[in-house]
Amino acid sequence: MPQFAEKIKADDGALLLDVRTGAEYEGAHVPGSVNVPLALIEQHPEELSSFIDNEAIIICRSGARAQRAQKLLAGVGVTHTSVLVGGIEAWKKAEQAVNVGPARWDLERQVRLVAGSLVAGSVAASTVFPRAKYLAGAVGGGLTFAAVSNSCAMGSLLSRLPYNKSGEVSLKEAKRRLAAARATGKA
Repeated sequence: MPQFAEKIKADDGALLLDVRTGAEYEGAHVPGSVNVPLALIEQHPEELSSFIDNEAIIICRSGARAQRAQKLLAGVGVTHTSVLVGGIEAWKKAEQAVNVGPARWDLERQVRLVAGSLVAGSVAASTVFPRAKYLAGAVGGGLTFAAVSNSCAMGSLLSRLPYNKSGEVSLKEAKRRLAAARATGKA
């Protein structure tokens, strides 16, 4: 963390690429970071990579999505990237500067709520409808797959809800943001 904080404070031209959802970004972000959600990078890695000329520090909540973005970008030739280990949560814990907006539940917390509710509800329902226990098993299996594959289908689905659409970034807007960062020597 200290190495990234010093690099960012030194204003050395590194692009701070925040790959969380627009709603998460609005809630709290590193000053000067550019929000390009992972979903856009997954869909358009080549188009977006052409805007990343200098070193990029990739940021998410805890590091998992940033690592995924790093791999996707490396796959299209962008190899000068680093992941902010521990993500925005570690950044805040280290008492670094953060721009704060309206409080929102981040996507990971929403997944825990929905998964936990489905498991608890299906276990309770299984006392009356024995087959309901299979829903708990399916959710457990899905969570296991999410951990092994470092992806999350439930998170992907939840990101499409109106609550999470606030601050949504289009491909055109992402390109504009990256071009603006490039113009200031940050991309």
